[in-house]
Amino acid sequence: MELVAAGTVLLDVREQNEWDLGHAPDARLLPLSELQARLSDVPVGQQVLVICHSGMRSLRATAFLRAEGVDAVNVVGGMVAWAQVGGALTPNSDTV
Repeated sequence: MELVAAGTVLLDVREQNEWDLGHAPDARLLPLSELQARLSDVPVGQQVLVICHSGMRSLRATAFLRAEGVDAVNVVGGMVAWAQVGGALTPNSDTV
């Protein structure tokens, strides 16, 4: 099942220790705590789906990214919802 459309970036804003427990394939890690300082790491010209554990941090990150002109969308329910709809989890993907 493909949950992320081609050309769309899935940005995981959880912390490294949460990421290490499992994350969506092809997701990019950019913790919310580092987002403002690393804004230049966010892809430009692509839609960015923002995910965290349950959707609260990703909601904050999405608001920040939109204010900076990024086409960002919050993944409501976060990784909890991702797993409930059958989204794959994998360890050891790349960080941003």
